[in-house]
Amino acid sequence: MSTSPKVITLGCRLNAFESEVMRIRAEQAGLGDTVIFNTCAVTSEAERQARQQIRKLRRENPDTRIIVSGCAAQIAPEKFAAMPEVDQVLGNEEKLKLESYLPAQAQEKILVSDIMQATEIAGHLISGFESRSRAFVQIQQGCDHRCTFCIIPFGRGNSRSVPLDHIVEQVRQLTSQGYQEVVFTGVDISSYGGDLPASPSLGQMTRSLLAAAPELQRLRLSSLDPAVIDDELLDLIATEPRLMPHLHLSVQAGSDLILKRMKRRHNRQDVIDLCARLRNLRPDVVFGADLITGFPTESEAMFEDTLQLVDEAGLTYLHVFPYSPRPETPAAEMPQIEEKIRKARAAQLRRKGEQTKAVYFGKLPGQTAKILVERNSQGYTETYAPVRLNQDFRQGSIVSALITGTSPDGLIAEIAP
Repeated sequence: MSTSPKVITLGCRLNAFESEVMRIRAEQAGLGDTVIFNTCAVTSEAERQARQQIRKLRRENPDTRIIVSGCAAQIAPEKFAAMPEVDQVLGNEEKLKLESYLPAQAQEKILVSDIMQATEIAGHLISGFESRSRAFVQIQQGCDHRCTFCIIPFGRGNSRSVPLDHIVEQVRQLTSQGYQEVVFTGVDISSYGGDLPASPSLGQMTRSLLAAAPELQRLRLSSLDPAVIDDELLDLIATEPRLMPHLHLSVQAGSDLILKRMKRRHNRQDVIDLCARLRNLRPDVVFGADLITGFPTESEAMFEDTLQLVDEAGLTYLHVFPYSPRPETPAAEMPQIEEKIRKARAAQLRRKGEQTKAVYFGKLPGQTAKILVERNSQGYTETYAPVRLNQDFRQGSIVSALITGTSPDGLIAEIAP
């Protein structure tokens, strides 16, 4: 193994941001042959894969120190501490603190505080991300809502927002290092600002950030709650070309009854109306969506509502998850759908997603697009369509290219003359 600490990121974009902070803190503490797992708890499968990777790493590297953190570790620290392969477990607050990695704490098997007592976010400035062309910037943490299927509030705590001045400082730091695209990330970024003085909305903060950082070329938003998109943000989507026309919505289902049982704050018509309104404001906007199949009590007709919503709302990029019961959540106590049915519906919905992407990609040849280069000849358009260019470019650069065709992986493009 390497003599410098390594962080293995499992899960969301917020974890990706935090992993960079963790790597810096571990290096500052002088940790040597150490691997830190930053885990996810969204599904039981995510936890299973984390344990599998931990065991595999220990078999292959018997002398490496293994630290486990992230949401799965925060929610069930004893479970990971009981694994003979694990040397230490850090909570979601502790994993970001330098002192957690110092020798004085090394003998503490479990360092996990009560995340529900956290009331603010400590500022963490980073200068970049290893092997990434875009930068993730945390603007918010935690969630005040209690969807019946979700265990994440118990891993992340209640909603806390990062003040604007720190966000501006972080974005400027990243742009000074050459990053041209920033992705706002958090657990529930639509709730941004409710805990700050004057309660600035996500749209107000975003407008202020773009004004304060004119050098930033592209700003992308992570998952948005369809029930909470403020007027300021709608205006920005319509008028600000630096705000990317790609919005990912936390939809979850297309059946009103299932949405009610999930304790979501929107219904199917809200999603359809929102997408239509946004498309009217920004005709090139493309939507992604999180969708769960096989939620307790979901009938075939209810699942069909979700399939139809994809077309009615015009959703393109589908993130599909078969429902996974999480301990001590209300949904886990509801009448369950057989696992094979959950998975079969997920596979059907994913096939639907591949079809919607293919239809969208098929409309793009002949258009010119601005591509953010991920590596060599691979990149993404402003609408997050994957592209293969006809030549290599520097990672993180933005190039203008003519879309000439499609491939099984996305689009094919040539540099515009």
